[in-house]
Amino acid sequence: MPRRARLMLPNVPIHLIQRGNNRQACFFADEDFRFYLHWLGEHARNNGCHVHAYVLMTNHVHLIISAAASGSTGDMMKALGQRYAQYVNRTYRRSGTLWEGRFRSCLTQDEGYLLACHRYVELNPVRANMVEHPAEYRWSSYRANAQGELDPLLHPHASYDALGADQNSRQAAYRELFRFELAPDLVDDIRRATNGNLALGDQRFAAQIEAALGRRAAAGTPGRPRKPPAPVSGYLF
Repeated sequence: MPRRARLMLPNVPIHLIQRGNNRQACFFADEDFRFYLHWLGEHARNNGCHVHAYVLMTNHVHLIISAAASGSTGDMMKALGQRYAQYVNRTYRRSGTLWEGRFRSCLTQDEGYLLACHRYVELNPVRANMVEHPAEYRWSSYRANAQGELDPLLHPHASYDALGADQNSRQAAYRELFRFELAPDLVDDIRRATNGNLALGDQRFAAQIEAALGRRAAAGTPGRPRKPPAPVSGYLF
Protein backbone atom coordinates (compact mmCIF):
# COMPACT_ATOMS: atom_id res chain seq x y z
CA MET A 1 0.00 0.00 0.00
CA PRO A 2 1.56 3.34 -1.02
CA ARG A 3 2.42 5.84 1.66
CA ARG A 4 0.02 8.73 2.09
CA ALA A 5 1.46 11.91 0.61
CA ARG A 6 2.40 14.60 3.11
CA LEU A 7 0.10 17.55 3.61
CA MET A 8 2.03 20.54 2.27
CA LEU A 9 0.90 24.00 1.13
CA PRO A 10 2.95 27.07 0.22
CA ASN A 11 3.53 29.46 3.11
CA VAL A 12 1.52 27.39 5.60
CA PRO A 13 3.84 26.56 8.53
CA ILE A 14 4.57 22.95 9.37
CA HIS A 15 5.95 21.22 12.44
CA LEU A 16 8.22 18.32 11.55
CA ILE A 17 10.21 15.75 13.45
CA GLN A 18 13.01 13.54 12.17
CA ARG A 19 14.38 10.78 14.37
CA GLY A 20 17.58 8.79 14.37
CA ASN A 21 17.24 5.24 13.08
CA ASN A 22 15.79 2.99 15.81
CA ARG A 23 15.76 6.15 17.95
CA GLN A 24 19.53 5.95 18.24
CA ALA A 25 21.72 9.03 18.63
CA CYS A 26 22.39 11.24 15.64
CA PHE A 27 24.40 13.93 17.48
CA PHE A 28 27.52 12.93 19.38
CA ALA A 29 29.50 16.14 19.99
CA ASP A 30 29.03 19.91 19.96
CA GLU A 31 30.52 20.13 16.47
CA ASP A 32 27.76 17.87 15.15
CA PHE A 33 25.06 20.26 16.35
CA ARG A 34 26.93 23.22 14.85
CA PHE A 35 27.38 21.56 11.46
CA TYR A 36 23.72 20.54 11.32
CA LEU A 37 22.50 24.06 12.08
CA HIS A 38 24.91 25.58 9.57
CA TRP A 39 23.75 23.21 6.82
CA LEU A 40 20.11 23.66 7.83
CA GLY A 41 20.48 27.38 7.18
CA GLU A 42 22.23 26.77 3.87
CA HIS A 43 19.68 24.30 2.54
CA ALA A 44 16.75 26.37 3.83
CA ARG A 45 18.00 29.34 1.82
CA ASN A 46 18.60 27.17 -1.25
CA ASN A 47 15.05 25.82 -1.15
CA GLY A 48 13.07 28.92 -0.17
CA CYS A 49 12.30 27.74 3.37
CA HIS A 50 12.02 29.89 6.51
CA VAL A 51 12.86 28.36 9.89
CA HIS A 52 10.76 29.76 12.74
CA ALA A 53 11.78 27.48 15.62
CA TYR A 54 13.91 24.39 16.22
CA VAL A 55 15.41 22.08 18.77
CA LEU A 56 18.12 19.49 18.23
CA MET A 57 17.87 16.65 20.70
CA THR A 58 20.38 13.82 20.96
CA ASN A 59 18.40 11.43 18.79
CA HIS A 60 15.88 13.60 16.95
CA VAL A 61 15.16 17.03 15.51
CA HIS A 62 12.08 19.29 15.66
CA LEU A 63 11.63 22.13 13.17
CA ILE A 64 8.88 24.66 12.46
CA ILE A 65 9.18 25.83 8.86
CA SER A 66 7.31 27.74 6.17
CA ALA A 67 8.14 27.12 2.53
CA ALA A 68 7.44 29.06 -0.63
CA ALA A 69 6.48 25.92 -2.57
CA SER A 70 4.82 22.68 -1.52
CA GLY A 71 7.82 20.50 -2.32
CA SER A 72 10.48 22.78 -0.87
CA THR A 73 10.52 21.35 2.66
CA GLY A 74 10.93 17.80 1.37
CA ASP A 75 13.76 18.88 -0.93
CA MET A 76 15.47 20.72 1.91
CA MET A 77 15.22 17.80 4.33
CA LYS A 78 16.45 15.31 1.74
CA ALA A 79 19.55 17.37 0.93
CA LEU A 80 20.23 18.21 4.58
CA GLY A 81 19.71 14.64 5.77
CA GLN A 82 22.05 13.19 3.15
CA ARG A 83 24.76 15.75 3.78
CA TYR A 84 24.65 15.34 7.54
CA ALA A 85 24.54 11.53 7.35
CA GLN A 86 27.63 11.55 5.11
CA TYR A 87 29.41 13.77 7.62
CA VAL A 88 28.52 11.49 10.56
CA ASN A 89 29.52 8.32 8.71
CA ARG A 90 32.81 9.83 7.66
CA THR A 91 33.60 11.40 11.04
CA TYR A 92 32.70 8.40 13.18
CA ARG A 93 33.69 5.69 10.68
CA ARG A 94 30.26 4.19 10.59
CA SER A 95 28.00 3.02 7.79
CA GLY A 96 24.33 2.46 7.23
CA THR A 97 21.23 4.53 7.77
CA LEU A 98 21.34 7.43 10.19
CA TRP A 99 17.71 8.57 9.97
CA GLU A 100 14.48 6.70 10.62
CA GLY A 101 12.91 6.89 7.17
CA ARG A 102 10.83 9.92 6.23
CA PHE A 103 10.35 12.85 8.54
CA ARG A 104 6.89 13.28 10.04
CA SER A 105 5.00 16.54 9.81
CA CYS A 106 1.75 18.45 10.19
CA LEU A 107 0.42 21.66 8.71
CA THR A 108 -0.15 24.11 11.56
CA GLN A 109 -2.80 26.79 11.92
CA ASP A 110 -1.46 30.27 12.64
CA GLU A 111 -4.05 31.37 15.17
CA GLY A 112 -3.76 29.70 18.54
CA TYR A 113 -1.65 26.75 17.41
CA LEU A 114 1.62 27.91 15.87
CA LEU A 115 3.00 29.53 19.02
CA ALA A 116 1.81 26.55 21.04
CA CYS A 117 3.88 24.44 18.67
CA HIS A 118 6.84 26.77 19.33
CA ARG A 119 6.44 26.03 23.03
CA TYR A 120 6.17 22.30 22.38
CA VAL A 121 9.39 22.33 20.36
CA GLU A 122 11.48 24.52 22.65
CA LEU A 123 10.27 22.77 25.83
CA ASN A 124 11.51 19.38 24.61
CA PRO A 125 14.70 19.50 26.72
CA VAL A 126 12.61 20.35 29.80
CA ARG A 127 10.21 17.45 29.22
CA ALA A 128 13.25 15.19 28.77
CA ASN A 129 14.59 16.36 32.18
CA MET A 130 17.79 17.62 30.56
CA VAL A 131 17.34 21.19 31.86
CA GLU A 132 14.96 23.02 34.16
CA HIS A 133 14.32 25.93 31.79
CA PRO A 134 14.52 26.12 27.98
CA ALA A 135 17.05 28.97 28.15
CA GLU A 136 19.57 26.53 29.63
CA TYR A 137 19.60 24.38 26.48
CA ARG A 138 22.03 25.51 23.79
CA TRP A 139 20.64 23.79 20.72
CA SER A 140 17.24 25.40 20.34
CA SER A 141 15.70 28.65 19.12
CA TYR A 142 14.43 29.69 22.56
CA ARG A 143 17.28 32.10 23.38
CA ALA A 144 16.72 33.93 20.10
CA ASN A 145 12.93 34.02 20.25
CA ALA A 146 12.69 34.84 23.95
CA GLN A 147 15.91 36.68 24.80
CA GLY A 148 17.08 38.27 21.56
CA GLU A 149 20.21 36.16 21.11
CA LEU A 150 21.46 36.55 17.53
CA ASP A 151 20.51 33.56 15.37
CA PRO A 152 20.72 34.20 11.62
CA LEU A 153 19.00 30.88 10.96
CA LEU A 154 15.62 32.16 12.18
CA HIS A 155 12.92 34.06 10.28
CA PRO A 156 10.13 35.10 12.68
CA HIS A 157 6.63 34.19 11.56
CA ALA A 158 3.91 36.86 11.46
CA SER A 159 2.30 35.26 14.54
CA TYR A 160 5.50 35.93 16.47
CA ASP A 161 5.79 39.49 15.16
CA ALA A 162 2.20 40.15 16.29
CA LEU A 163 3.19 39.57 19.92
CA GLY A 164 4.42 43.15 20.29
CA ALA A 165 5.17 46.45 18.62
CA ASP A 166 8.96 46.10 18.98
CA GLN A 167 11.59 43.48 19.63
CA ASN A 168 11.66 43.90 23.41
CA SER A 169 7.89 43.66 23.79
CA ARG A 170 7.72 40.64 21.52
CA GLN A 171 10.39 38.84 23.51
CA ALA A 172 8.69 39.67 26.81
CA ALA A 173 5.35 38.37 25.52
CA TYR A 174 7.07 35.25 24.20
CA ARG A 175 8.70 34.56 27.58
CA GLU A 176 5.30 34.94 29.21
CA LEU A 177 4.00 32.07 27.08
CA PHE A 178 6.49 29.77 28.82
CA ARG A 179 5.40 30.55 32.37
CA PHE A 180 3.02 27.61 32.26
CA GLU A 181 3.30 24.10 30.92
CA LEU A 182 1.39 23.09 27.82
CA ALA A 183 -1.91 21.38 28.56
CA PRO A 184 -1.53 17.60 28.20
CA ASP A 185 -4.40 17.48 25.70
CA LEU A 186 -2.61 20.01 23.49
CA VAL A 187 0.63 18.03 23.67
CA ASP A 188 -1.32 14.94 22.59
CA ASP A 189 -2.91 16.88 19.72
CA ILE A 190 0.48 18.05 18.45
CA ARG A 191 1.95 14.55 18.62
CA ARG A 192 -1.10 12.96 16.99
CA ALA A 193 -1.15 15.46 14.14
CA THR A 194 2.60 15.23 13.51
CA ASN A 195 2.79 11.45 13.62
CA GLY A 196 -0.42 11.07 11.62
CA ASN A 197 0.29 13.60 8.85
CA LEU A 198 -2.78 15.61 9.83
CA ALA A 199 -3.70 19.29 10.12
CA LEU A 200 -3.01 20.84 13.53
CA GLY A 201 -5.78 23.34 14.16
CA ASP A 202 -9.51 23.69 14.55
CA GLN A 203 -12.18 22.00 12.41
CA ARG A 204 -12.41 24.95 10.04
CA PHE A 205 -8.67 24.83 9.38
CA ALA A 206 -8.79 21.09 8.70
CA ALA A 207 -11.73 21.59 6.32
CA GLN A 208 -9.81 24.29 4.44
CA ILE A 209 -6.80 22.00 4.08
CA GLU A 210 -9.00 19.19 2.81
CA ALA A 211 -10.70 21.52 0.32
CA ALA A 212 -7.37 22.86 -0.93
CA LEU A 213 -5.70 19.47 -1.34
CA GLY A 214 -8.64 17.13 -1.90
CA ARG A 215 -7.31 14.77 0.77
CA ARG A 216 -8.09 13.90 4.36
CA ALA A 217 -6.49 16.24 6.89
CA ALA A 218 -8.29 15.26 10.09
CA ALA A 219 -8.31 12.04 12.07
CA GLY A 220 -10.53 9.43 10.45
CA THR A 221 -13.67 7.98 11.97
CA PRO A 222 -14.79 4.34 11.91
CA GLY A 223 -16.83 3.27 8.89
CA ARG A 224 -16.66 3.69 5.17
CA PRO A 225 -14.28 6.50 4.11
CA ARG A 226 -15.85 9.69 2.84
CA LYS A 227 -15.12 10.93 -0.65
CA PRO A 228 -12.79 13.95 -0.25
CA PRO A 229 -14.05 17.34 -1.40
CA ALA A 230 -12.91 18.64 -4.77
CA PRO A 231 -9.82 20.90 -4.68
CA VAL A 232 -10.46 24.63 -4.76
CA SER A 233 -8.36 27.40 -6.17
CA GLY A 234 -6.78 29.75 -3.67
CA TYR A 235 -6.18 29.24 0.03
CA LEU A 236 -8.15 30.61 2.93
CA PHE A 237 -5.43 30.72 5.58
